[in-house]
Amino acid sequence: MTARRPWYTVLYIQVLIAIALGVAIGHLYPDFGKALRPLGDGFIALIKMMIAPVIFCTVVHGISSMSDLKQIGRVGIKTLFYFEAVSTLALVIGLVVGEVLQPGAGFNLDPAAMNQGAVNTFVEKAKGESIVAHLLAIIPNSFIGGLANGDLLQVLLVSILTGFAISRMGELGQKAAGAIEVAAKIFFAIIKIIVRAAPIGAFGAMAFTVGNQGLGALVNLGYLIVCFYLTATLFVLVVLGGIAWLAGFSIIRFIGYIKDELLIVLGTSSSETVLPHMMQKMEHLGASRSVVGLVIPTGYSFNLDGTNIYMTLATLFLAQATNTPLTLGQELGILAIAMLTSKGASGVTGAGFVTLAATLAIIPDIPIASLAVLLGIDKFMSECRALTNLIGNGVATVVISRWEGELDVDKLHETMAHPITVGEELETAPV
Repeated sequence: MTARRPWYTVLYIQVLIAIALGVAIGHLYPDFGKALRPLGDGFIALIKMMIAPVIFCTVVHGISSMSDLKQIGRVGIKTLFYFEAVSTLALVIGLVVGEVLQPGAGFNLDPAAMNQGAVNTFVEKAKGESIVAHLLAIIPNSFIGGLANGDLLQVLLVSILTGFAISRMGELGQKAAGAIEVAAKIFFAIIKIIVRAAPIGAFGAMAFTVGNQGLGALVNLGYLIVCFYLTATLFVLVVLGGIAWLAGFSIIRFIGYIKDELLIVLGTSSSETVLPHMMQKMEHLGASRSVVGLVIPTGYSFNLDGTNIYMTLATLFLAQATNTPLTLGQELGILAIAMLTSKGASGVTGAGFVTLAATLAIIPDIPIASLAVLLGIDKFMSECRALTNLIGNGVATVVISRWEGELDVDKLHETMAHPITVGEELETAPV
């Protein structure tokens, strides 16, 4: 029997303490809290540095080791179908909650008094994010362009092509696949070192957020924040919980299994900081490497459940806050537009706000200047978006693996019954 680890060495406890300290420092010493921003930015940069090579190695090795290459296309179609269905449901739920709870009613916001300049950056980003432009942007300028820029979809495209090529090279391809597997182990060993700095990153990011925005922002727009967090929680427990139940596992146990990653996301406000860990944890849970390699990176661009809920809920909030009446037809139009814009700005920094700006740019009735009222709380909202997105992509990976017959069900239940920590998982999980 192994000795119990001291509580203070457990990563998620360290992250929790760091988050609490960050909030306290940001509130009590806001200037000092804002000065701690490099700690959070540095940790996120370190993790992002490893995302592209990890995805490349995982996907290439997974595809090159598959005997049935038709499975890749089959998994891809099932993945996109699942993403579209669940994402649309998230948009509908945000719309319904906004109509029922009326979070913007009585706000009486005057768009003319808002700072238009504060939202111009997001509006300009949104203008260049059409569906066609986004699809063309998936193709990198060079083979290593996607790897150098860290664009997930570009890396995924290059990885799939490389995996197919290696699978057709016979004995030479097997040697190449072996070399890539060794490289993957090296990259995950580097991540194991970086992840120990997660508490420092969470501390700096949280101190900056509270110091820069202040807890007063939570009070001023508290009802909208409560509505969004409540809606996201219900979506996870009811919708994703129902999907998980149909797939044969408990959403509560699944959340417990990825608690380390959720706390890191909470502290850094970015789901990308745990992408490599999620890929390994999903494999350790019993999902096949090839499915994990396709679903997780694609989901980070096309399965943004939290972002979708926020888009329609925030759009109705702004309509109500500016006293802009909307008919049922207009609300259905918002839904249709959001189905497109939610895919158009994925992978962009501040994607949640960019997609909202893109939606309002197409809807002339709601003054786009009203977006400025949400700037103060967007950092707090982005945490909930990222958490919901992460859980949604994890559930999608397990569901599609089972759908494809590539899930080790016994391993799934055994792993959830005896969860592991990040450090243990990076040491023992197969690559």
